[in-house]
Order: sequence, then C-alpha cells, then structure tokens
Amino acid sequence: MGAYVLRRLWQIVPTMAGVIVLIFVLFNVVGGDPAYLLAGKISNPEQIANIRKQLGIDEPYWMQLLIFVKQVVTFDFGASWSTNEVVSSMFASRLPASLMIGIPLLILETIIAVTIALAVAYVRGSFTDRAAMVTCTVAQSVSILVYIIVFQYVLAYKWGLFPVQGWGNGFVENLFKFAALPVLIALVVSLAPNIRLYRTFLLDEVNQDYVRTARAKGLSENRVMFVHVLRNASIPIITNLMIQLPGLLVGLFLIERFFSVPGIGREVILAVERSDFPVIKAVTVYVALATMLANLAADLLYKAVDPRVELK
Repeated sequence: MGAYVLRRLWQIVPTMAGVIVLIFVLFNVVGGDPAYLLAGKISNPEQIANIRKQLGIDEPYWMQLLIFVKQVVTFDFGASWSTNEVVSSMFASRLPASLMIGIPLLILETIIAVTIALAVAYVRGSFTDRAAMVTCTVAQSVSILVYIIVFQYVLAYKWGLFPVQGWGNGFVENLFKFAALPVLIALVVSLAPNIRLYRTFLLDEVNQDYVRTARAKGLSENRVMFVHVLRNASIPIITNLMIQLPGLLVGLFLIERFFSVPGIGREVILAVERSDFPVIKAVTVYVALATMLANLAADLLYKAVDPRVELK
C-alpha cells in the first residue's frame, strides 16, 4: 500500500509539469500581452514597458516559465492585479466560506441520493420508480437560476426564513444562518442527476449473477439490496464523489455570487471579469492538484470497500 501511494505521488510530478506548461502557454504565449489590459486605453509606450518590467513579462519565455514553476512549487503566485492582495492569502481567507457550503452539500446529497436511489431500485419497475424518474427528469430540466430566484424570493424575501444574502463572522452563524439557503438550493439542484446516476449503478448490480445466487440461497431482498448490491455499487458511487471533491475548492460560482458569499467561486468570477491572470492561474493549478489527489484517494477507498481490488 505504501509503495503504491509513493508511486502515485511520484506520478503527479510529470502530470503537474504538463499542466504547468499548458497554463503557461495559454496565459503567457497565447493570451496576449497583459500589460495592455492593465494600462488601459489611455497609455503610452513607457507605461507599457514599466508594467511589463513589473510583471516580469519582458523576460524571455524560458525565464518566465522558470518563474512560474517557482510560483507553483512555493505556492506563491504573487499579488492580484485588481486588488493587489496576495493570491495565497486570498485563497486562505476565501476557502472556509466555500467549504462551509461545499462540505455539508456533499455529505447531504450523498446520503439522500443514495437512500432514494436504493428505495426506487428496491421497487424497480413500479409506479413509484417511474414517478421518481419523471420527477428527476423534470427537476434536471429547470435551470439553477430559476431555483435561485424562486427560493431566494419565496423563502428569504417573502417568508423571511433565511437572510436574502450576506455573510457573518462566526462559524455557527454562517453555517446555520447564511449558508443554509445556498446549501438547500444546491442540494435541490444536485439531487435529481445523482439519484438517476446512483439508481443506474444499483440496477447494474441487481442483474449480476451473484445477486441471483444470493436470492437462491434464501437471503432476504433487504439483505441483498442493502448489503451485497450497495457494497458493489459503491465503487462507481465513490468515483462520482471523488470527481466532485476538487469542486469544493472553487465553490459554487452562481450560488456564491447571488448570495454574496465571500468564497473562492465568487473570486474566480471577479478574476475572469477583470482578467486577473495570477488568480486564474492559481485556481487552475490548485484544482489540477486537487483532482490528482482525489483520484489517489478514490483508489485507496476502492481497496477499503472491496479488498478484491488490486492496486498496481
């Protein structure tokens, strides 16, 4: 196990090298000269030259690449072009707000979606099963903007059950007051596709030979579904969860923007609007690294759930 983990961690190095080169080409070679973006329309060649020198983009490309590699290794991406705030400090201060929405959402949607998927798979082919799938299909067809506007207007503005928007200073206040409505909206949006997906995983296992063997041995349907089928279907479910984990770093863009949540997702939107390259590059690197680590965690969970899985 230890040798496998070390080997996978070592494999991250060349993968990250490819990511670094790709990001560098997109922003430093293809993306144009950021000095013109920062200087504005009313600028002269001297101002452009000064800005290029300050940003270090007057250096040869190979030198700029080395500077970027150093930034990635040290996690020091400099300061934001728009706010002059240190990028690493910005992420450290914004990450808790994004996680305060993302972690409860991931836990709740997993528990509820798996439970409902098990229930409808248990009565597969029945009216309940078909009604649940129709409901999920209809729910998926509605834009997240509709959910945000309706829930914000009815639950927050009209009924006063939640704040319309904002963020506080205390952990408990933020979690149970300001984050409650954003989590609820994101939960409603994410449940429908996850229920359909997990139901498919479960039904794929229901038709396997080991299920027929278990029933032939006289095991109850409850034990077959909740022990054997669920355990074997957990592998693709874990895969889906691990795919979602890196998203916790950037939060829910629209949710954070509409509810004025000071999270990373909101900062990413502002960075894109302002062409704030240091912030955008840092987000890209962080998400890429988080994705690789999530894939490693998924492999280890596979082994924990099913000892038959061989880590090579």
